[in-house]
Amino acid sequence: MRVVVAMSGGVDSSVAAALLAEAGHDCVGLSMQLYDQRASPEAFGSCCSLDDLQDARRVASVVGFPHYIVNFEQQFRETVVNNFVSEYASGRTPIPCVHCNSDLKFATLVERAAALDAAWVATGHYARVRFDEADRRYHLLRAVDREKDQTYFLFSLTQDQLAHAVFPVGGLDKTEVRAHARRLGLTVADKPDSHEICFVPDGDAGGFVERQLREIPRDGEIVDSSGEVLGRHKGLHRYTVGQRRNLGLSAPIPLYVLRLEPSESRVVVGSREELGQDHLTASSVNWIAGVAPQAPVRVTARIRHRHADAPATLTALAPGRASVRFDEAQVAVAPGQAVVFYDGEEVVGGGWID
Repeated sequence: MRVVVAMSGGVDSSVAAALLAEAGHDCVGLSMQLYDQRASPEAFGSCCSLDDLQDARRVASVVGFPHYIVNFEQQFRETVVNNFVSEYASGRTPIPCVHCNSDLKFATLVERAAALDAAWVATGHYARVRFDEADRRYHLLRAVDREKDQTYFLFSLTQDQLAHAVFPVGGLDKTEVRAHARRLGLTVADKPDSHEICFVPDGDAGGFVERQLREIPRDGEIVDSSGEVLGRHKGLHRYTVGQRRNLGLSAPIPLYVLRLEPSESRVVVGSREELGQDHLTASSVNWIAGVAPQAPVRVTARIRHRHADAPATLTALAPGRASVRFDEAQVAVAPGQAVVFYDGEEVVGGGWID
C-alpha cells in the first residue's frame, strides 16, 4: 500500500519509514518546513531545522523512496505559535507539541495523503493503534516502551484520523529503534532526541512571548493566599502554576505559584501543601471512541507529559467538557496544559485544563 510518512529528520521517523519500505510498502516521505530557513536560521533549536530536513532527504535517498518538503509555515504559525503566545499572555500554560502533532501534522497530512492516492499516514510516534472488530472502532494504545510513550500528545486524534494512522515504532523500544537504524545504514542512528520547544531554543518562553506581542503584558502584584502583597512581577506570561524559581521573593519557606489571576494581573503564591488540587475541569475534550461515556468511569489521568498517571473518576459534562476527581491531590494542575485519560493501556480521551 502507499503510505505517506511524516519525516522530521530524527531517528524515530526515519526508522518508521525504512521499516515500511523494507516491508514492501510504497512510501512517500514528507517533511514540514515550519519557518523561513533563509531569513531566520537561528530561530529554531535542535529540531525542525534545515539540517533535519536534509537528514530526512538523505534517509529517503538511502532507502529508496521519494521525499518532498512541504511548506507549513503559515499553518504552523496560526495553529501552534499564535496559540502559544495568546495562551501565555492570558495567564495559561500552553503545550504546543499537542497542537503540532495532532492539529497540524495529522489533520493536514491525511489530506495530503489523499491527494497522493495514499490511504495511510505514518509517523515516528511511540504509540499504537488497533481496530476492534467487536465495536468497529479504532483504539489508541500506549507504546510498548512506556518511557518513550507519546500518546499524551495524540489525545485529540479522531476516529477518521486513526483509521489512516500507522505507528511503525510503537511496538519497539528506543534501543531496538536505534539498532534498526544501524542495520539499515541510516546516518541518523545515533542522532540525539530533541526535547525543547522547537521555536524557543533558548528556553526563554517569556522573552519569546514579549517579542511576538505588540504590547508587553502589564506588571502586577505577587500575593500570598491571604492576599498579602509580597512583591511585584513583570507579566503573567513569565509564570506557571507550580513554579518555584525566579519568583524574586525572600521567604522563610519555599514558595510556589498557586494560580494566576489575569483579570487583576496577580500572581498568587503559597506553600507546597497549598499547591495540591484534587479536582479539575477540562474543555475541548476529545473522546477517542467518538462518543462520551454515559456515566462516571474510573481512569488514570495525566496532567503533564512527564507526570505519572493518577487514579481518578472521570465524568463527561456538557458537550466538549469533562470533570476529573483525583483520589489524591495532584501538584501543579496548570490551566492550559493537557489532561489525558487512560484505561490501562488505552487512551480514553483528553482535553485542556481550565
